[in-house]
Amino acid sequence: MKKYRPQKMFTTLHAAAYRLSRGKIGGKMGRFNVALLTTTGRKSGKKVTCPLGYFERPDGYVVIASNGGAPKHPSWYHNLTSDPQAVFQAMEKVVPVTAEVLTGEERANVWRDVVAAVPMYAEYQKETEREIPLVLLKPTENK
Repeated sequence: MKKYRPQKMFTTLHAAAYRLSRGKIGGKMGRFNVALLTTTGRKSGKKVTCPLGYFERPDGYVVIASNGGAPKHPSWYHNLTSDPQAVFQAMEKVVPVTAEVLTGEERANVWRDVVAAVPMYAEYQKETEREIPLVLLKPTENK
Protein backbone atom coordinates (compact mmCIF):
# COMPACT_ATOMS: atom_id res chain seq x y z
CA MET A 1 0.00 0.00 0.00
CA LYS A 2 1.29 3.43 -0.94
CA LYS A 3 2.01 5.73 2.01
CA TYR A 4 0.84 9.35 1.66
CA ARG A 5 2.02 12.32 3.60
CA PRO A 6 -0.89 14.57 4.66
CA GLN A 7 0.26 17.40 2.36
CA LYS A 8 0.50 15.06 -0.64
CA MET A 9 -2.97 13.68 0.10
CA PHE A 10 -4.39 17.22 0.38
CA THR A 11 -2.74 18.20 -2.90
CA THR A 12 -4.12 15.13 -4.68
CA LEU A 13 -7.65 15.71 -3.36
CA HIS A 14 -7.50 19.44 -4.11
CA ALA A 15 -6.40 18.80 -7.71
CA ALA A 16 -9.14 16.19 -8.24
CA ALA A 17 -11.89 18.45 -6.85
CA TYR A 18 -10.56 21.39 -8.88
CA ARG A 19 -10.55 19.40 -12.14
CA LEU A 20 -14.00 17.91 -11.60
CA SER A 21 -15.54 21.28 -10.75
CA ARG A 22 -13.44 23.30 -13.22
CA GLY A 23 -12.14 25.38 -10.34
CA LYS A 24 -15.46 26.03 -8.61
CA ILE A 25 -14.08 23.94 -5.74
CA GLY A 26 -10.52 24.92 -4.82
CA GLY A 27 -10.23 27.83 -7.23
CA LYS A 28 -9.92 30.33 -4.39
CA MET A 29 -8.11 30.09 -1.07
CA GLY A 30 -8.57 33.25 0.95
CA ARG A 31 -7.21 36.10 -1.17
CA PHE A 32 -5.61 33.77 -3.68
CA ASN A 33 -6.76 32.70 -7.07
CA VAL A 34 -5.65 29.09 -7.32
CA ALA A 35 -4.72 27.19 -10.47
CA LEU A 36 -3.34 23.75 -11.20
CA LEU A 37 0.17 23.49 -12.59
CA THR A 38 1.17 20.22 -14.23
CA THR A 39 4.89 19.74 -14.72
CA THR A 40 7.08 16.81 -15.72
CA GLY A 41 8.97 15.35 -12.78
CA ARG A 42 12.69 15.91 -13.31
CA LYS A 43 13.56 12.57 -11.70
CA SER A 44 10.49 10.43 -12.42
CA GLY A 45 9.51 11.81 -15.83
CA LYS A 46 5.87 11.51 -14.70
CA LYS A 47 3.28 14.27 -14.87
CA VAL A 48 2.90 15.98 -11.48
CA THR A 49 0.08 18.39 -10.64
CA CYS A 50 -0.05 20.85 -7.78
CA PRO A 51 -2.41 23.68 -6.85
CA LEU A 52 -0.71 27.08 -6.68
CA GLY A 53 -1.71 30.65 -6.02
CA TYR A 54 -1.08 32.82 -9.05
CA PHE A 55 -1.18 36.37 -10.32
CA GLU A 56 -2.44 37.20 -13.77
CA ARG A 57 -0.17 39.39 -15.90
CA PRO A 58 -0.63 40.75 -19.44
CA ASP A 59 1.89 38.22 -20.78
CA GLY A 60 0.85 35.20 -18.69
CA TYR A 61 0.67 34.05 -15.10
CA VAL A 62 3.15 34.49 -12.25
CA VAL A 63 3.63 31.79 -9.63
CA ILE A 64 5.81 32.19 -6.56
CA ALA A 65 8.22 29.45 -5.49
CA SER A 66 8.01 30.45 -1.82
CA ASN A 67 7.55 26.95 -0.41
CA GLY A 68 6.18 28.70 2.68
CA GLY A 69 9.58 30.25 3.42
CA ALA A 70 11.30 26.84 3.59
CA PRO A 71 15.05 26.72 2.93
CA LYS A 72 14.57 24.74 -0.33
CA HIS A 73 12.72 25.50 -3.54
CA PRO A 74 9.50 23.53 -4.11
CA SER A 75 9.65 20.45 -6.33
CA TRP A 76 7.51 22.04 -9.04
CA TYR A 77 10.10 24.81 -9.42
CA HIS A 78 12.90 22.28 -9.98
CA ASN A 79 10.66 20.45 -12.46
CA LEU A 80 10.16 23.68 -14.43
CA THR A 81 13.86 24.52 -14.48
CA SER A 82 14.50 21.03 -15.86
CA ASP A 83 11.65 21.17 -18.40
CA PRO A 84 9.92 24.56 -18.80
CA GLN A 85 6.97 23.12 -20.73
CA ALA A 86 3.90 22.68 -18.51
CA VAL A 87 0.11 22.88 -18.43
CA PHE A 88 -1.69 25.56 -16.44
CA GLN A 89 -5.39 25.33 -15.50
CA ALA A 90 -7.09 28.47 -14.21
CA MET A 91 -10.72 27.56 -13.51
CA GLU A 92 -12.03 25.97 -16.75
CA LYS A 93 -9.24 27.44 -18.90
CA VAL A 94 -6.45 24.92 -19.61
CA VAL A 95 -3.40 26.22 -21.49
CA PRO A 96 0.04 24.90 -22.33
CA VAL A 97 2.71 27.24 -20.96
CA THR A 98 6.44 27.81 -21.05
CA ALA A 99 8.09 28.81 -17.78
CA GLU A 100 10.58 31.63 -17.46
CA VAL A 101 12.26 32.48 -14.15
CA LEU A 102 12.16 36.25 -13.71
CA THR A 103 15.41 38.02 -12.87
CA GLY A 104 16.81 41.49 -12.36
CA GLU A 105 14.62 44.55 -12.65
CA GLU A 106 11.69 42.58 -14.05
CA ARG A 107 11.70 40.30 -10.99
CA ALA A 108 12.03 43.30 -8.64
CA ASN A 109 9.03 45.03 -10.23
CA VAL A 110 6.84 41.93 -10.11
CA TRP A 111 7.98 41.16 -6.53
CA ARG A 112 6.81 44.63 -5.45
CA ASP A 113 3.38 43.94 -6.97
CA VAL A 114 3.19 40.48 -5.34
CA VAL A 115 4.12 41.76 -1.87
CA ALA A 116 1.69 44.69 -2.18
CA ALA A 117 -1.12 42.26 -3.01
CA VAL A 118 -0.15 39.55 -0.50
CA PRO A 119 2.20 40.82 2.26
CA MET A 120 2.66 37.24 3.52
CA TYR A 121 5.26 36.71 0.78
CA ALA A 122 7.52 39.33 2.39
CA GLU A 123 7.32 37.28 5.60
CA TYR A 124 8.25 34.12 3.71
CA GLN A 125 11.27 35.93 2.24
CA LYS A 126 12.41 36.90 5.76
CA GLU A 127 12.23 33.25 6.86
CA THR A 128 14.66 31.96 4.23
CA GLU A 129 18.12 32.86 2.98
CA ARG A 130 17.33 31.98 -0.63
CA GLU A 131 15.77 34.50 -2.98
CA ILE A 132 12.24 33.33 -3.62
CA PRO A 133 11.89 32.72 -7.35
CA LEU A 134 9.10 34.23 -9.40
CA VAL A 135 8.13 32.24 -12.47
CA LEU A 136 6.27 33.66 -15.44
CA LEU A 137 4.16 31.06 -17.22
CA LYS A 138 3.67 32.23 -20.80
CA PRO A 139 0.87 30.61 -22.83
CA THR A 140 2.21 28.70 -25.83
CA GLU A 141 0.53 27.49 -28.97
CA ASN A 142 -0.80 23.94 -29.03
CA LYS A 143 1.48 21.84 -31.17
